[in-house]
Amino acid sequence: MALGEAVIVAGIGCRKGATVDEVETAIEAALKAANCAPETLSLIATSDGKGGEPGIVAASLARGVPLVLVGPADLEAAGTRTQSSSPRVLALTGVPSVAEAAALAAGGPKARLLFPRIVVGPVTCALATTDKTP
Repeated sequence: MALGEAVIVAGIGCRKGATVDEVETAIEAALKAANCAPETLSLIATSDGKGGEPGIVAASLARGVPLVLVGPADLEAAGTRTQSSSPRVLALTGVPSVAEAAALAAGGPKARLLFPRIVVGPVTCALATTDKTP
């Protein structure tokens, strides 16, 4: 990645046991909807509670991008910048959208949503971006 190039983070939320194909399908749908080429993806992020989900781990490995696990405090802080909300997710996690909050938290304090969460089967994916120019 070149200096000054935007970082694109796919935030992932999912139901337990989501497969790599289901995670990949959600990522592809979000990238396509946001008009982003697949190779522009820089990171995959999720809550640290989902860090052991084989589908998310496998998607990160398949794409050759780091998997960033976001702790509860960082999810909560980023949760104030989310655009959508799931009552079920809010009750379970305390944040309106795990996918959006994870993407924003991993992107840093200046990150903004490029594309709000999209639901594809048991997986949600949101895209955040930040310009890494020093």
